[in-house]
Amino acid sequence: MSKIYELTPSYRIGRRYVNPTFRSFYSKFIVLGKENIPERGPVIFAPNHQNALMDALVVLASTPYRLSNTFVARSDIFKKGFFVKALRFLKILPAFRIRDGYENLGKNDATFEAAREVLEQHNALCIMPEGNQGDQRKLRPFAKGIFRIAFTAQEQIGEGETIRIIPVGIDYSNRERFGEVVIADYGRPLRVSDYMPLYRENPAVAINRLRADLKAALHRQVVDLATEQHYEAFETALYVSDRWLAKARYGAADPASCFRVRREVAERLVAMEADMPELAERLAGQCMEYKQLRERYGLQEAALERPGNMFALLLQGVGLLALSPVFVCGFVLNMFPFFLPPFIRKKMGVKYNGFFSSFDYVLGAVFLFPLFYLLQTVLYAVLTPLPWWTLFIFAPAQYLLGKWAFRWYKAAGLWANRLRYAWLRTTRRADMTRLTKLRREIQSAVE
Repeated sequence: MSKIYELTPSYRIGRRYVNPTFRSFYSKFIVLGKENIPERGPVIFAPNHQNALMDALVVLASTPYRLSNTFVARSDIFKKGFFVKALRFLKILPAFRIRDGYENLGKNDATFEAAREVLEQHNALCIMPEGNQGDQRKLRPFAKGIFRIAFTAQEQIGEGETIRIIPVGIDYSNRERFGEVVIADYGRPLRVSDYMPLYRENPAVAINRLRADLKAALHRQVVDLATEQHYEAFETALYVSDRWLAKARYGAADPASCFRVRREVAERLVAMEADMPELAERLAGQCMEYKQLRERYGLQEAALERPGNMFALLLQGVGLLALSPVFVCGFVLNMFPFFLPPFIRKKMGVKYNGFFSSFDYVLGAVFLFPLFYLLQTVLYAVLTPLPWWTLFIFAPAQYLLGKWAFRWYKAAGLWANRLRYAWLRTTRRADMTRLTKLRREIQSAVE
């Protein structure tokens, strides 16, 4: 049996297929801090954990093909037979926790040994230091496994080379859905060899020191809204202010700039809660009133930010109508593989939203879309009276029209929402005036 870190031909082919399908699942896949991504190990990537399989795929799709990545995941996904072999092929090792049974904790020795060998052979490990998945944009306590592996592997490697632990901040515009934006921000590495003198004196102190330093480093790479009282309200404040502040500070409201702003604002809001609780309480009240008012009328944040005048909305509506036949073509060619995964997911009773996009990606992007494109291409070849060479246009057009149709759908939804907002400003003037006032007050408070 080949070693788990070996890049077998079948794995290389699979990764060449998975990476582009993963990227196509999102409207934008942005990688920041590329200068911190090494070409070879020993390295441990330490991302925050919000989105099941997708977090691991973010690392896989943003690191060099020649770098072998082995992942450590919770043991309950490992079943007998086929699942174990499949997960090993995917380079995933099991980590056993107390909840898996105290008698199973000894099995971690084999995992730690395999992980050490991965690093000793100058490859990469990916370990989520939080140890579990969370719903909120905040860091949770770190487990000890990543540090035990790092120190014991460094002992084996010796003083000639250091293991680097690289914090990776992952942020999703919406973790549940297809067609959103995902950002991976790679931070500067921590050198495990720098902690070895302390580790030789007192392993527990060294582990705690490295854990604190890694948490501080990962904090700088993520939106860490570590509030205990006002999470929902402060999250609203982030998205009320991010584009406005990004334009003021960076000259553009692109996703990367907005992410940086949300990260800065989150830190200020947490400090406000600690140092100025009365001000934080007042801001939280404004945010919750704003959110409730916006949701009552079904208004999107983008519609409030750029409402548009009636003449501009009329022109946009004419343009959308003119392009609607292209949307219909893209919709018809993609509707079955697009709607089947959520339908099957609901029938299977998958209720935790942290698994939605992973389920939809694997079933839809990896399997159903290629399968339906192939079947539709065969049907086109058999049934169409057009020349044979049009087959080479139809085959890729299915995918391109699907992407375009989705963009049309989002643009049409935003246009309809802006139209609704324009109507509400006439029919619900008092509420819309209050909404605008609250928006400005929130932006002023977080500036």
